Amino acid sequence: MVVLAYRALGWSGVAMAVGALVMWLLLHFTRMLQVLKRAANQPIGTVGSAVMLNAKLRPGMTLLHVVALTRSLGALQSPKDAQPEVYHWTDGSQSHVAAEFSGGKLKKWNLVRPPIPAP
Repeated sequence: MVVLAYRALGWSGVAMAVGALVMWLLLHFTRMLQVLKRAANQPIGTVGSAVMLNAKLRPGMTLLHVVALTRSLGALQSPKDAQPEVYHWTDGSQSHVAAEFSGGKLKKWNLVRPPIPAP
């Protein structure tokens, strides 16, 4: 992008391209900080509703996007720094969602609901 801007507009094009790249980086950094600030105020591995989280999850979502949905960091279930990473979120009714991330992208997830006692 910078090379094309230089060829088209010279040094002023380079300045514009670098400015656009810096702005893009700042926007992503600010979003990441806001998501993590919201998640810092919640217990690890909790979510308001595991069923609603299950409905909103899609393959290919990033871990940051899932943390933004849950407003909580997931409880890591797999060994540290091992692929795939498995995170766990539980709601108040003890339903939980286990999400598997490979390379930072959501590959699969599973909703588990507690058994309903017979009357």
